[in-house]
Amino acid sequence: MPETPLNERLPIPSDGVLDSTLAFLRDGYLFVSKRCDRLDSDLFSTRLMLRRAVCMRGAVAAELFYGSDRFTRVGAMPVTVVRLLQDYGSVQTLDGAQHRHRKRMFMSLVKPEAVARLAELTEAEWLRRLPDWARAPKIVLFDEVRAILAQAVCAWAGVPLEGAETARRTRELSEMIESAGSVGPRNWRAQILRARSERWARDLVRRARAGTLPLGEDAPLRVIATHLDHDGRLLDVKVAAVELLNVLRPTVAVARFMVFAALVLHRHPDVRQRVLNEGEPYLEAFAQEVRRQAPFFPIIGGRVKEPFDWRGHRFAQGDWVILDLYGTNHDPRSWRAPEAFRPERLLERRPSPFDLIPQGGGEHLQGHRCPGEGIAIELTKLATRMLTGRMRYDVPAQDLLIDLARVPALPESGFVIKQVAATPARARAGDENKGEST
Repeated sequence: MPETPLNERLPIPSDGVLDSTLAFLRDGYLFVSKRCDRLDSDLFSTRLMLRRAVCMRGAVAAELFYGSDRFTRVGAMPVTVVRLLQDYGSVQTLDGAQHRHRKRMFMSLVKPEAVARLAELTEAEWLRRLPDWARAPKIVLFDEVRAILAQAVCAWAGVPLEGAETARRTRELSEMIESAGSVGPRNWRAQILRARSERWARDLVRRARAGTLPLGEDAPLRVIATHLDHDGRLLDVKVAAVELLNVLRPTVAVARFMVFAALVLHRHPDVRQRVLNEGEPYLEAFAQEVRRQAPFFPIIGGRVKEPFDWRGHRFAQGDWVILDLYGTNHDPRSWRAPEAFRPERLLERRPSPFDLIPQGGGEHLQGHRCPGEGIAIELTKLATRMLTGRMRYDVPAQDLLIDLARVPALPESGFVIKQVAATPARARAGDENKGEST
């Protein structure tokens, strides 16, 4: 792209605040969009933690961010966030050929048959727990489904869990997510738990390499432990452990989408009935609309690798650029009435790689779009099938407020249900037959 002449370059609008860190903590998911709306601009400059940042939103901005090789993830997010989520040496911190080579390993783990196997394990674990739910006065769905996912993804990955270890690993994997947006003591505790998880994962990698764990040929633990990186060498044990956690932790994070799916089914009985009646295409659209609307992670950061011009604005090498994921998913230019829950919008058109970006944008193989996106969709669909067709329950009065200042966000109660019962097979068959005749 040719450079814009100096006399034609436009200044990037500023929010005019000395430092916006406290405002970001106060506004959370709405921080970028509020200022874009006020400034009537899709980008603006601000300061966060006293560092200049350029914030952007919208599909066009996402295409710049994800559809080019202009940004690196190195140095683009606070150290505390990087350490709890991807960590150093992981695929998300790589660029160019190294990133593409490592990404191919991850994509090999999420072939359709592998994702289907993970869904089967998740369903089996869900059904195993149903009798306990039926005996309990009430359960918190968020707590239960993240334990289900931790058990299922570990079994799928070839990671042994026994007895009380399930609860311990569920807590560790969950806290990496729950505390990523926090500061102070909670984040510090999560860092300690993360260190414990990494020690556990390193031991698993060593055992996999020594052949002392029984692992299938395609088990993710085996694939990661034996992966030869771009230089033809085995991954460092620490890096391999990090990448193993980068399979386990994001799968447990899908619990959030599952809870938001339950919330939608509760608030929209008409949508619930359509899920039962209209079959797979509507269920797929439902899961995608849950992902579009739910507050997952609000932003992603990058640093400019080489200077460039965009829309008359100059981006200098090293500039810190923040893309608004939540605001892009709620952009009225891409999504009419974005706050309305309308799965049919995703039956009417296929989203682009840059307007539906709850887990990143662009292409999976070449860019930084999350390789586990297919897992999130399939497991959200599975949870929806379980909640509508395999069980009955009541939703008591509770605090279902979603505080968008909290990152990551969740209904305050975690979604409590009671009087749980498995749906009789005859009733399920009736629902299925009804769906087939529609």
